[in-house]
Amino acid sequence: MWIIYALLTAFLLATSDALTKKVLASRDEYFVAWARLLFALPAFLASLLFIEIPPLNKEFWTATLVALPFEIAAMILYTKALKVSPISLTMPFLALTPLFLILVSYFILGEKVSISGGLGILLIASGSYTLNIHKMRHSLIEPVKAVFREKGSVMMIMVAIIFSLTSSLGKMAITNSSPVFFGSFYFILITILFTPIILSKSKIIITRKDMAPLAIIGLTYALMIIFHMLAMSLTKVAYMISVKRMSLLFSIFYGHIIFREENIPERALGGVIMFIGFVLIVLSR
Repeated sequence: MWIIYALLTAFLLATSDALTKKVLASRDEYFVAWARLLFALPAFLASLLFIEIPPLNKEFWTATLVALPFEIAAMILYTKALKVSPISLTMPFLALTPLFLILVSYFILGEKVSISGGLGILLIASGSYTLNIHKMRHSLIEPVKAVFREKGSVMMIMVAIIFSLTSSLGKMAITNSSPVFFGSFYFILITILFTPIILSKSKIIITRKDMAPLAIIGLTYALMIIFHMLAMSLTKVAYMISVKRMSLLFSIFYGHIIFREENIPERALGGVIMFIGFVLIVLSR
């Protein structure tokens, strides 16, 4: 069952992202990032009614409070990346998270890279190169340059760096509470803290036309979190996350079907290579 839950998590995340990108065509990224949280909020609040609230110690609060501003920054960058660049070109860079996580976890937790992890790093680097391999006809270094010319790709790389930090802090918080409680409570706090930011950056105007797409975005996002937590409760976190990263392949598919993006075959190949590298790194930890 955990495999089914994890695959549903991946599918729902990619679906929420694709729907978010469509809404971003007419609304600004601050509003859409906040609205996705707002419309997912009822599910998060409801989940707290059906679980036991664990005792919360100093380690939990320290990890949670330190992670919050970084998580909000990552959400803004994440949504901006979806707005300015093709979804099939930005989402695969989330697979870089374990690459940065290796360095972060070494300093925070003292974890070291294994041979399998090192091979995973090479595959991720190769996959990110393959995403722009059509540029190679100009020069061997051109695919790398193309990554940094694409604003969305650069932003998603920054998100991957931030996620490497928040993942470590989240692990600390979950260890000192429970997965389901932390998932719901954490996103409720993010919604509350994000609201003053949205008030200063954007006008909160939700029309009748907005209700249906935003409700679907919020529902898919909330269900993604719920299935994420269910899968986490049934297996090792490393196994669950490795399957969850199938979302990058679903995103490439959506890029082709919904947005008619170009160069899909090479991006699919790059996505598969990066995903294999991600799995090797996660399973080596």
